[in-house]
Amino acid sequence: MAFKNKADQVAYWKANLRLMLILLSVWFSVSFVGGILLADTLNQFRLFGFKLGFWLAQQGSIYVFVLLVFVYVTAMNRLDKKFQVQED
Repeated sequence: MAFKNKADQVAYWKANLRLMLILLSVWFSVSFVGGILLADTLNQFRLFGFKLGFWLAQQGSIYVFVLLVFVYVTAMNRLDKKFQVQED
């Protein structure tokens, strides 16, 4: 991976960090806030026959994590192409 200049390298790293922080915030919101802090409130609703708070803590956060991995891969591929540092 070779950057044209230091400014591109810094911009790439900032964009990467911003993306990671956004995705980690989503995962934190779903797993901790939704699955733990709001579990009692969410348990008033049902999803697939299970209380929503329980389902979110046990299964939903895992599904969200796997989805976020795919989002990260797609976004990083776009970022690599934007800065012309993609692997061949």
